[in-house]
Amino acid sequence: MPFVLLYLVVEIVALVALGSWIGAGWTLLVLLVGSVLGLWLARRQGVRAVRALQEAMLHRRVAHAELTDGMLVAIGGLLLFVPGLVTDLAGLLLVLPPTRALVRRRLVRAAERRNPELKAARIRSDSTVVDGEVVDEQATGAAGSAPPPVIEGEIVDPADRSPCGGS
Repeated sequence: MPFVLLYLVVEIVALVALGSWIGAGWTLLVLLVGSVLGLWLARRQGVRAVRALQEAMLHRRVAHAELTDGMLVAIGGLLLFVPGLVTDLAGLLLVLPPTRALVRRRLVRAAERRNPELKAARIRSDSTVVDGEVVDEQATGAAGSAPPPVIEGEIVDPADRSPCGGS
């Protein structure tokens, strides 16, 4: 409940400050134009985020950045829908690609600080995709220890999903 009160106080102070600086009519115009422009931009960036996610899935890449971008665009659109000057500004910042990338990087770093195991488990999506399965072969090596599991499969070109040679 204190967060809602703080939000209301911040919004009222921002609106009064802007209204006393440029006038009440211009303040209403700024709010209207900001909301319309922001919602248009949120829709446009949302469509781009969905297309990027589809492209990543089509090329069989891990789509963590695309999913995070989609989530941030959705949050930005929600903030633009909520009336107020501060929420409109925060929503616009989340919808714009450069500031959204900064927020995404900060979110990833914060999550990695909170849970250090995430940093070790980070997946790089620029590598070759290998379709295959792990085969458990219990052959002993020269030193008498079992070798690591063998992966049988073929390297697949993510662009056309056809084998590009090798096993």
